[in-house]
Amino acid sequence: MKFIAIKMLHGDGAKYLGLIFGVTFATLLMAQQVSIFIGLMARTASAIYDVSESDVWVMDPRVRYIEEVEPLRDVELTNVRSVPGVAWAVPFYKGLISIRMTDGLTQQVQLVGVDDVSMVGICPKMVMGDANVLRRPQAAMMDKNGFIFTWPDQPLALGKEIELNDHRLVVSAICKASQTFLTFPLLYVSYETAMEITPPQRNKMSFVLVKAQPGISAADLATRIHDTTGLQALTNNDFAWRSIRYILQRTGIPINFGITIFLGVIIGAAITAQTFYIFVIENLKQFAAMKAIGVTNAQLLRMVLLQTVIVAATGYGLGIGMTALFFQATKDLPATAGFILHWQVMGGVLIAISAISLFSILFSLRKVFKLDPAIVFRG
Repeated sequence: MKFIAIKMLHGDGAKYLGLIFGVTFATLLMAQQVSIFIGLMARTASAIYDVSESDVWVMDPRVRYIEEVEPLRDVELTNVRSVPGVAWAVPFYKGLISIRMTDGLTQQVQLVGVDDVSMVGICPKMVMGDANVLRRPQAAMMDKNGFIFTWPDQPLALGKEIELNDHRLVVSAICKASQTFLTFPLLYVSYETAMEITPPQRNKMSFVLVKAQPGISAADLATRIHDTTGLQALTNNDFAWRSIRYILQRTGIPINFGITIFLGVIIGAAITAQTFYIFVIENLKQFAAMKAIGVTNAQLLRMVLLQTVIVAATGYGLGIGMTALFFQATKDLPATAGFILHWQVMGGVLIAISAISLFSILFSLRKVFKLDPAIVFRG
């Protein structure tokens, strides 16, 4: 019976390919869009997770996500350091600012100021130069993708001069940073340099990065800092998820991706169900002949389920393979850097494709179960 089921499936090449195409298209669309969505949300929190040295981020109570900065008073650094359980606390600057190149063109960048002594918050993956160069006056470090974006069609090179708020900086190192939700280049300087080159204002410190003493959990220390100073203190994971939730709630990204994924499911299900239905209708005489010689509905069900498994497995494999090839081919592009195909996505898409295929076959089998075997003897 298995051999007959496979022969029937392969007998009409056009319909067989149509079934494969429907499942492949649905798999590709769902896997790709869900992976891109996860990648975008991960970029929202990448700046937080990249600072792996600290346990707690301290900020103004009004801050809702990583890109929303409310400057703190300088005295808050001392207040945080005085909280019991704090091993160390360092200032951290983050903000948007425009730079001017030697040709007169301007470019907006994400300026990051790290502690001059500990260098906590610095990009850890170096491409050219040494991160310690930031301790020198007028020295800066830019991420690789930001360099390419700022100076397109030019090879990576150190010594590029830029002007920032009437201050001269020299790009003395290039690193490979995780992509952030904002696409602007990342420009790293020392905290002292950031205070010097940014526009004057009463408060400038964006965050305080805190390390907990051994034996004290990050969550307990965050609560202790909040109770003592009145500032908002969040663990790395809590701050990351707060930033992700803010993007989910305040932007149209989830709706747009949800519509695309939903359309992929609907189109894939429609193509698969329609093609399966036509396949069953055009093979009614064969099914009737088998029922006439004593094949039961249960045996027919197993035959059609085998055909469904073959189609679903082939289409799913092709769709996942094409998705993986897409991310492999685009892994070095700034727009898609860091986007990967997660195993959780593969598992979820497998469940969705199985449900689509099962629905398609159940929709088609009604004709087979109600089929009169005598139809085989009619003209």
